[in-house]
Amino acid sequence: MRGTSRASLARVEERFEPVLAAAGAQASELGEQLFALVDALDSSGSLRRTLGDPSIDGEAKAGLVGRLLAAADPRVVAVVQDAVRQRWSADADLGDAIERLGFSAVLARSEHEGTLAQVEEELFRLNRALVGQREVRRTLFDPAIPGSARAGLVDAILAGRASDVTAIVARRAAAAPRGRRYVATLGHIADLIAERRQRQVATVTTATDLTAAQKDRLVGILREAYGREIQLNVILDPHVLGGLRIQVGAQVVDATVLSRLADARRRLAG
Repeated sequence: MRGTSRASLARVEERFEPVLAAAGAQASELGEQLFALVDALDSSGSLRRTLGDPSIDGEAKAGLVGRLLAAADPRVVAVVQDAVRQRWSADADLGDAIERLGFSAVLARSEHEGTLAQVEEELFRLNRALVGQREVRRTLFDPAIPGSARAGLVDAILAGRASDVTAIVARRAAAAPRGRRYVATLGHIADLIAERRQRQVATVTTATDLTAAQKDRLVGILREAYGREIQLNVILDPHVLGGLRIQVGAQVVDATVLSRLADARRRLAG
């Protein structure tokens, strides 16, 4: 999102957070309703353009939302009306914003239940299980396969070993990829969890596991660089070349960035 959209999203999120906190375990139901609206926006270009059009009066768009979502939870209606009153750099940004609000709502349930760290770990294990499973990853992203079938594949992978919140977001990521690869959506959700836990996620892919001391040193390096607490996720991949591949948000440090990688190696070695 560009600056205008980011500012609009921040305003909507700030006002929605107290609503989610008050909703408690019901917050995930609000998220499911927001996902349904995202699906409607993605399937209707005219609706998406109308609600995202900055030249149309915000109150008029809010009225349209009220009519479209007459059967929805009033809290969902209110946050969507708030969103359409904002200005968006592109009409697609509105759908992205509402999707983010939906994921945040589902995660707010986990936060209320005290299981957010568990969800984070379960999603990381799911991501790690998909390493080397190229055909499975392709299936989870394949638009020729119905979304319900992709979600069913996620159920088979999880096999009932994950929490309800993990299952909801993992199924949603498969059912509605919205142009993203499955693991990219899992990464996006992990970032949202990290924000809620006030941590920055760093994913390290390496051919051989790091020792506890190396992990501690790397966390210290990244904490100093980013000014935030770091959640370090390590993925073992024997095909990795160059020792370490470190991803923090959209930033990637790999063997092509020789000076930074060499410095990280030297500091890890002590």
